[in-house]
Amino acid sequence: MKKFISYMLVLLAAVSALSAADVSVAALRGPTSMGMVWLMNESEKGDVDGNSYSFQLEGAADALVPLVVRGDVDIAAIPGNLASVLYNNTDGRVEVIGINTLGVLYIVAHDDSVASVDDLRGRTIYSAGKGATPEYALQYVLASNGLEVGRDVFIEWKSEHAECVAALKSDPEGVAMLPQPFATTAMMSDPSIRIAIDLNDLWEEKVGSVLITGVTVANKAWAEENPEALQAFLGSYRESVEYANSDIQGAAALIGKYGIVPEKVAAAALPYCQVTLITGDEMKTALSEYLAILFGQNPKSVGGALPADDFYYTGE
Repeated sequence: MKKFISYMLVLLAAVSALSAADVSVAALRGPTSMGMVWLMNESEKGDVDGNSYSFQLEGAADALVPLVVRGDVDIAAIPGNLASVLYNNTDGRVEVIGINTLGVLYIVAHDDSVASVDDLRGRTIYSAGKGATPEYALQYVLASNGLEVGRDVFIEWKSEHAECVAALKSDPEGVAMLPQPFATTAMMSDPSIRIAIDLNDLWEEKVGSVLITGVTVANKAWAEENPEALQAFLGSYRESVEYANSDIQGAAALIGKYGIVPEKVAAAALPYCQVTLITGDEMKTALSEYLAILFGQNPKSVGGALPADDFYYTGE
């Protein structure tokens, strides 16, 4: 009997070893990677879910593109529209496995004179992100509320968010559109700056769906060859996201540890970063609606065409 039990234990260990996978994950520093920090930390201690993880963080989306295109990473957390661009540019070799961040765009101002979209009439909005999601989201929200850019409201595009903050500080009447955690950083550097409008609420009000910032994609070939590893990752990822939203201070410490943003900034910004994990049909519905709006504004923003159904991993 003892020999039989020993044999079964050895067999189970062998099966477990065969099913385990080395999983390489890349992510963009900011809200799109904040939900991963618990998993990153736990994986350093040893086995989390049968997978062995390696993580790579980058400061710009451009650095992630070649990693995904070449198949150097199995999983990547990237901007939502970039996932569609990569799908189109790689003949469908990537698929979305989840939405990891909802809208993180906020209009900030110096005083209480801006509280609604109509209060932006005649104002200049400082913003970075021309030709990317921030521009399309802002243009859509303004147009949906009857404001024409160049006539009713003006946008001064900057190359980076720090320039927007500097312009805002020098213009008492100006407003800026900033993503998190930059909005929080601006408020921490100048107490007179406050969140005036949540662009995410306005989007949902007009669209009836969520504004999406980041998604998590997988190399389709890897996912098809390693379905158990993918499911294990999604389970641990969900646990990691729940930790980030329930233990702000603990998550902020890990966010600082991994150099995503400083711990103090993370502690203040995390409640506004809308870290999440939406999968399956709910993910497909929300993301397809979001991409359709971007496509309507500029087809190039999603890679020239809307993705087919195989872009969306629903677990089927």
